Amino acid sequence: MTKTKKTEFRPDDFVVYPAHGVGKIMSIEEQEIAGLRLELFVISFEKDKMTLRVPTHKATEIGMRSLSSPDVVTKALDTLRGKARVKRAMWSRRAQEYEQKINSGDLLSIAEVVRDLHRADDQREQSYSERQLYEAALERLTREVAAVSGVDEVNAQKTVDTALTSRAA
Repeated sequence: MTKTKKTEFRPDDFVVYPAHGVGKIMSIEEQEIAGLRLELFVISFEKDKMTLRVPTHKATEIGMRSLSSPDVVTKALDTLRGKARVKRAMWSRRAQEYEQKINSGDLLSIAEVVRDLHRADDQREQSYSERQLYEAALERLTREVAAVSGVDEVNAQKTVDTALTSRAA
């Protein structure tokens, strides 16, 4: 059972870890933890200067996945062009939903959060917590768009910005 899951990811592959976004598998190593030998993916998140070790047999269970396909990225950019759908629920409830969408690791859900929290220059100011969620979602989206498109984050950011501003017109 674990044999098939191990071959899904290889060193030098870019993967999406739900709670941290896009990372690169540096290696697969074995370690002894609490008397058990575990095979672990060593994932580096360059931007956050963080290294994560994930047991290979738990990778898919926790939601680690390969990068999205280019058509999913296109759908995400189309989502950004759509009309914001802000529910009339209390902010704390909406914030919780946005947080769950961001941490789901699903690119389309992250795009929805960016779309719903994006503010044009002529709109009211965002609260601190709104801005934090927006920036977290925007960063995750931009990193994955960059990794899938094979461009740097600056160009990916321009692509995302273009999609966001084109909806206003």
